[in-house]
Formats: sequence, structure tokens, C-alpha cells
Amino acid sequence: MKTINTRRSIRKYSNRKVETALLHQLLTESERTQTMGNLQLYSVVVTRNDEMKERLSPAHFDQPMVKGAPVVLTFCADFRRTTLWAKARKATPGYDNFLSFMNAATDTLLYCQTFCNLAEEAGLGLCFLGTTVYMPQQIIEILKLPKLVFPVATITLGWPDECPDLSDRLPLESIIHEETYADYTAEKIDKFYHDKENLAENKHFCDINHKETLAQVFTDIRYTKADNEAMSKGLIEALKQQGFL
Repeated sequence: MKTINTRRSIRKYSNRKVETALLHQLLTESERTQTMGNLQLYSVVVTRNDEMKERLSPAHFDQPMVKGAPVVLTFCADFRRTTLWAKARKATPGYDNFLSFMNAATDTLLYCQTFCNLAEEAGLGLCFLGTTVYMPQQIIEILKLPKLVFPVATITLGWPDECPDLSDRLPLESIIHEETYADYTAEKIDKFYHDKENLAENKHFCDINHKETLAQVFTDIRYTKADNEAMSKGLIEALKQQGFL
């Protein structure tokens, strides 16, 4: 069976060391992924030091795998390297804008996902931290990221010390639109979310959070409007600070 069909987020890691040679091999192989204009608009900060993990932890809401993983990788959208190269070659760069951030962020996420696939094929376990863009200012300060460099993804990495159940996924028909986008009817929503909402663990999720529906757990507790607006404001300020707005 293909590894992708059994992939799971790993949050607990063994004490086995992730060798630098293996890490560099995987990062090198990942460079074969798609990239805009062959510019490779990304950089990766490798964190192994326990003190640095301790400092990064609050920016990721103190999720225990940040301090527990042998390696933490912060993938950054990076137009600084390209800009400095252009200036050194009698060219005039124009990458201090939002479109350039989007291009660099896309490059970075493609590179990150390719790395994840290769790392899991090698037997490593990892967890993608979506918290990277929630409080980017802290990460920028800790990792000393200069102008035109912005953190967009974080991976905790190590050899697995657990084998959790696979997470559920929506059926393929819920995400495919042939030729043009076909909007969702109430009937389709009921059909596509039926299995997810009726999983025992998701019903339990509702019970322990005292919510009537699974959707309410997400809108009222996990990803609230107030939090999204507050973190959006911080994200915009950080983009200005780093020179992308």
C-alpha cells in the first residue's frame, strides 16, 4: 500500500536521532518540486536546540510536539535571496508586494509538502503546524528573519513513537467540480458530511465541548470569528513589517 494512503500526523517521537545526512538528503530531493520561474522562493530554518524549541513553543500554542520532536523545521517564503541576487547583478527587483508574497508562499508550501511526502516514505513521522501564521511576529523575532522572509509552515519531525488512527476524509465527490464550480445544496452538504458527523469520535467531540453539532465546535471553539479577525490583523502587520505590504 502506498504510504500516502496510510499517512497520519505523528505527535510523539522516539529518542532516535534524525541524522543530518538524511535530513539534508530529503531537503535536497525536495528541491525537485515545482517552483515559480525556477527561483525557489523558500528557505528552511532547522531547529534542534532545546532552548530554541522552548522559545518557539509559545508561538505554536505550546503544543507538546514542538519541544518533544528531535527536529523542528520552519519553512519560510523568501524573496530576500532573489532580491539580493538581483541587486548584485545590476537588476532592479520589485518583490516588496503582496503578489510576491503569494508566489513565495506557494513555492514554500509546495516544497514543504514534497518534503513531507519524502520524509514519510523514509519512515519518519511528522506533524504540520498550522499555527505558524497565527502569531508570525514571535517566530520572526526568534528566528531573526530579515525583510522579505516570512514563516508560512512548521513541521515537527522525528521517528514515530505512536501509531494513531487515520483521520477521516470527505468523499472525493465532495471536492470535485466538472468544468465549472457547482455550488453545494443543502442535500449535498447532508450527504457529504454524513459519515464525518456520525463517527463516534466526532460525536464524542461534540459531547465534551457541549455543542449540538460538529460544525459548532469549529465555529464557536476552535476557529472563532474573533480569533480569526485578531490573528488576521497580526498577520497583516507582520507582512508590513517584513516588507511585503
